[in-house]
Amino acid sequence: MSKVCPLIFRQIDATISKISTALVVSSIFMYLMTLQVGILFFIAIDFVIRLSGKKKYSPIYLSAHAIQKAFHLRVKMEDAGGKRLAAFFGFAFTVGMIITHYEEWMVANSVIAVIFVSCAIPEILFGYCIACKIYALVIKFFPDRFA
Repeated sequence: MSKVCPLIFRQIDATISKISTALVVSSIFMYLMTLQVGILFFIAIDFVIRLSGKKKYSPIYLSAHAIQKAFHLRVKMEDAGGKRLAAFFGFAFTVGMIITHYEEWMVANSVIAVIFVSCAIPEILFGYCIACKIYALVIKFFPDRFA
């Protein structure tokens, strides 16, 4: 997690978060291979469920939890603020992909997908949160907004 990250002082399991991110990235690749927009709607709805605090109803969260249990992966607790911020970014990217899909702007759609995946993979592999870095820049340039 970044030194400057939006803290909300609520802990979540970072292992489940990484698995969830991997499932979202896999879904993005599935969308890119099939161009089935329903996949994007599934991801967007799942983000809404998780961001609303109802993760027990999230298919991606439930799948990640099952994978963690099946493979006996360790629990690693972290503050939820950075993960929540990343989920907002993920939701925005997904909505952007839905819009560009329906507008048939496939180059823009692919660019959004590449940016989305490029932001997600460092989190999966290294726990490096791009959203936290963006948050740090925003605070640096607009400190009065977050005082």
